Amino acid sequence: MITGNGIVIKLGATIILLFLIVLLPVGFVIDRIFSGFYVNEVRSKIEQTSSHYAQMFSNMTTPSILPMIDMMSGFSQFNLFIVDAHGQIIVNSGVTNIKKGEFVPAEDLAALAKGEMIERVTIESTTEGRYLISGSPILKDQGFYGGVYVLASLEGIDLSLQKVRAMLLLAGFGTFFLALAFTYIISKKLSSPLIQMERAARRIAKGNLDTRVQITSNDEIGSLAQAINDLAFDLKRYRDTQREFFANISHELRTPITYLEGYSKVLREKLYESPDEEEKYLEIIHEETGRLSRMIGDLFDLAKMDEGKISLHLEWIDLTEVLEGAIAKTSIRAKEKGLEVQFNISGECVLVHCDGNRLTQVFINILDNAIRYSEAGSVFIELSYEQEETKIAIMDTGMGIPEAELPYIFDRFYRVEKSRSRQYGGTGLGLAIVKNLVELQGGNIHVTSNVGKGTCFLISFPRLDIGNIKGEE
Repeated sequence: MITGNGIVIKLGATIILLFLIVLLPVGFVIDRIFSGFYVNEVRSKIEQTSSHYAQMFSNMTTPSILPMIDMMSGFSQFNLFIVDAHGQIIVNSGVTNIKKGEFVPAEDLAALAKGEMIERVTIESTTEGRYLISGSPILKDQGFYGGVYVLASLEGIDLSLQKVRAMLLLAGFGTFFLALAFTYIISKKLSSPLIQMERAARRIAKGNLDTRVQITSNDEIGSLAQAINDLAFDLKRYRDTQREFFANISHELRTPITYLEGYSKVLREKLYESPDEEEKYLEIIHEETGRLSRMIGDLFDLAKMDEGKISLHLEWIDLTEVLEGAIAKTSIRAKEKGLEVQFNISGECVLVHCDGNRLTQVFINILDNAIRYSEAGSVFIELSYEQEETKIAIMDTGMGIPEAELPYIFDRFYRVEKSRSRQYGGTGLGLAIVKNLVELQGGNIHVTSNVGKGTCFLISFPRLDIGNIKGEE
């Protein structure tokens, strides 16, 4: 069972996880951007400073320049020291961990002598800790005179970055909790229709087929809600028609059984007055027996169709003969009601690959319906052989079928206008059997109708080549 908390937690956890997957890399990238920005700013400044002092030495080589440089560095935010051509420190302005007279590494001196700048980050166990170094060579007239080293402590950068990281972290937490609240609202909104549909499905499963789901959107969730509503509607219609079927079949079975029981008792106890009366009672028993046999046959055919076990004996047949046989078997009832049956053929005769007996059953069922629901006029049958298919149209002048009922007339148990079902009889299985038999033989059946004017059933079978059929067999 779907619970509100369960689905909200699952949706919320999924959204939050996706949010964190996006947020953490973004935070890392922003931190790297700020770190790179600050370091690049300091690097650019100390490079400019070291290059500036080196240029001053290149232009002024008198000894008085050294005290001047030392004094100028005191006003600068950077510390510096100067080495001569041998790598010995000759000026030290504020660098606490080195002394005058010391020598810089040989690799530094070699790089300066080549005119290259030196740049590195050094970690020292001093109060200044980590600092960035930039060294520029002192060159004049193609000669090497030494180098100027400028040092910038990274402590200030680290403090700035810590503040930035603290702000990012605070913003991240704020965004996270905002996203958490937003996720909860979204999860509730997304889960609410699903929970509603789950509850509706359970009510439908318990038999409350009037349950409907409120459709609030046109997306997939709305489509699912509509599908549940359609399912409930179809189940209700099926249940109602099934109940109607059981009521009808009980009535239809009870009638012939009552006749059989009553008239057999009359014959057994010889309560008739003349041989003619006896013959009449025997005829009634015969007719009711046939009626009962047809109903049982319909039920048996439907059961076999459901199991996929109905047998067909396909052969090449002439539909003209099949239709003439079906007309002959229903002509008596048509004459009793004063209906004229007309049969017309157009086109060159072509054999169809079908089961003749089953097609006779199909045509008799349709003709019986046409005669049953027609009080006057005629029943018209037209057989037409066309280039790609063979068509059979059976039209009557009966009461017709309402347009709203047409989509359901081939459903089993369905009866058009329940109020007239007792008057005309029938089980509601005939047309369902007709549709199954036609489609099992590769055909199609379609119906059109106008209330008060009549109904037309159109059956079509594709034209097949005899040689191809034999080859497949």
